[in-house]
Amino acid sequence: MKISIIGTGYVGLVTGTCFADTGINVTCVDINDDKIKKLKQGIIPIYEPGLDQMVLKNVEKERLHFTTSLKESLEHTEAIFIAVGTPPDEDGSADLSHVLEVARQIGRNMNHHLVIVTKSTVPIGTAQKVKAAVQDELQKRGVEIDFDVASNPEFLKEGNAVEDFLKPDRIVVGVESEKAEKIMSRLYKPFVLNGHPIIFMDVPSAEMTKYAANAMLATKISFMNDIANLCEIVGADVTNVRRGIGSDSRIGNKFIYAGAGYGGSCFPKDVKAIIKTAQLNNYNLRILEAVENVNDDQKKVIIRKIKEQFPEVKGLTFAMWGLSFKPQTDDMREAPSVVIANALIELGAKVKAYDPVAMEEAKHTLGDTIEYGKDQYDVLIDADALILITEWPEFRVPNYKVMDKLMNNKVVFDGRNIYDPEEMKEFGYKYYSIGRQVVKQ
Repeated sequence: MKISIIGTGYVGLVTGTCFADTGINVTCVDINDDKIKKLKQGIIPIYEPGLDQMVLKNVEKERLHFTTSLKESLEHTEAIFIAVGTPPDEDGSADLSHVLEVARQIGRNMNHHLVIVTKSTVPIGTAQKVKAAVQDELQKRGVEIDFDVASNPEFLKEGNAVEDFLKPDRIVVGVESEKAEKIMSRLYKPFVLNGHPIIFMDVPSAEMTKYAANAMLATKISFMNDIANLCEIVGADVTNVRRGIGSDSRIGNKFIYAGAGYGGSCFPKDVKAIIKTAQLNNYNLRILEAVENVNDDQKKVIIRKIKEQFPEVKGLTFAMWGLSFKPQTDDMREAPSVVIANALIELGAKVKAYDPVAMEEAKHTLGDTIEYGKDQYDVLIDADALILITEWPEFRVPNYKVMDKLMNNKVVFDGRNIYDPEEMKEFGYKYYSIGRQVVKQ
């Protein structure tokens, strides 16, 4: 079986590589010639644990190929996955220009039946637009070629994407014909042998499922952050509250950790997009509008705590541990670290940051407005306070004796609640966290 993946970003590269690992012949296509050259050399453009070894193995086995030619990739292909970017427009709606351009190129070059699969996160109704774009190009050519359009949303967690793809909670596929369902069933057969369900449904429902899933997870995060802020006011400890509600099977213990807000490539843009979809249909998703507002505000909570500790921020130096929006990724999109760093710089402070993998990516976002350290302790030299933003494992058990020697003040702002307040008190630190009382020296 042969398939093509259009787009070698996060979703496209993981999808193509994991399919290739099951024995399927996969061609990944991208218009970026430099990226394709590097991929052929085994240079991976994203950080994702385990992906680089899997790419190299499948290239060596000649199951995984890379090209800039969409036309070349279509030969003998049964299914073609569209996995290009859908960035948010200024009004919050998803930009479908890349998706529809790919659809037009498919229509210009296809010569046999294809299942055209939208893998990118796209608004409800996109499959119909893709179908229309392909059909329009076929009519221009004066040919009639049967094709199907399907929706197959991804549910990958950055930092665990390979494992998520190989061992999915569920596979969601929206189809319009038995032929398309048969091809998609054959494609995903290796992934359902261990009981992982493949759920077939109509295309609009599949498109909605992706947005509904991310919106629900974002809702849980913002809900817990809102509760955390109230906990601080009334003297409660959000960690205890989380344990109390997380043991309820109806709620569960995932995505209920208080922190400095969510970021990344999915939740922010997907919440915006589904809100915009509702507005275009004369409906207001009031809960999700609140979710977005809470998250935007939560990214500023650390700044408010800093101002509480330091009435005059100008001239102070802040060390920052973590830059990526979450551990095990170099993704800086919508990361709380960017909001916090920019706010401190605007207040006249100096920021020195360290992240195990995201510093090169951070330079594209923050440039030289901050300093970058060689390790986590390097940035503590002459720092007036430490800000923990990303809960990388190596930050979990710091060397307090080394910290004492390097820092000007024993002050820590913990944006992820990874430290024990009693331990911080024992070592003489003033400790600010989220949804817990301030620990004083």
